[in-house]
Amino acid sequence: MILSDREIREYLKSGKLIIKPIFEDTIRENGVDLRIGETIARLKDTNDVFDYKKSLDISSYYVLESGDSFILNPMEHILIHTIEYIKMPDDLVGLINLRSTYARLGLKIPPTVVDANFEGQLTIEIVGGSFPVKLYRGDRIIHVVLAKLTSRSEKAYKGKYLKQLGVTLPKFR
Repeated sequence: MILSDREIREYLKSGKLIIKPIFEDTIRENGVDLRIGETIARLKDTNDVFDYKKSLDISSYYVLESGDSFILNPMEHILIHTIEYIKMPDDLVGLINLRSTYARLGLKIPPTVVDANFEGQLTIEIVGGSFPVKLYRGDRIIHVVLAKLTSRSEKAYKGKYLKQLGVTLPKFR
């Protein structure tokens, strides 16, 4: 079952779901809109092979940038983080979508799920379209549809991205 705006407000009021900060336009008809944070990570264009079995230092494959705006170049891959810090309850998952305005510009994000019991800022990959697009810190760019599980999760999320802040690069161990 997908939650309505009314049910989302009930989860927030009860403290089962936490979204901070929350803005007047965060809660939508069937989900929540989240905003771009101040830092992005650009994937470098390189032929250097990253072998996660031999090295865990992936940072040289990215360039971190902070600012009030960013240019997303054609077909470029970047990681963004949300301004909002969220804490999911054990009976909800979030299905992340790009807001349609940005999809109509040709931008894309891969399928992404916010697990039950996840807590932290979200790191999301965005792929550029056919022409450069300027993105601004604070833009509502992703829409998260909140869906109720048929039963509470027995196993709390304790993954390597728990309580992440800012852009979090891939972790293999």
